[in-house]
Amino acid sequence: MSRGLRPVTWVTTAGASQNYVGRILNGEKPADLPVQQPTRFEMVLNLKTAKAIGLNVPLTLQASADEVIE
Repeated sequence: MSRGLRPVTWVTTAGASQNYVGRILNGEKPADLPVQQPTRFEMVLNLKTAKAIGLNVPLTLQASADEVIE
């Protein structure tokens, strides 16, 4: 089954990266910058892949997914 957790928006991730680059270019040391992690994730299930490898995804898991690819 293909599934995964991903940051909610790539725009947020790109914005954080741009912020880091800007701080480094302004003279801050990369080692001094805090580690930032996404605070919200989406769960995505790929039912086509699950079927191809012979897995049955329970309806309860499908219902809790943010996105189901059929």
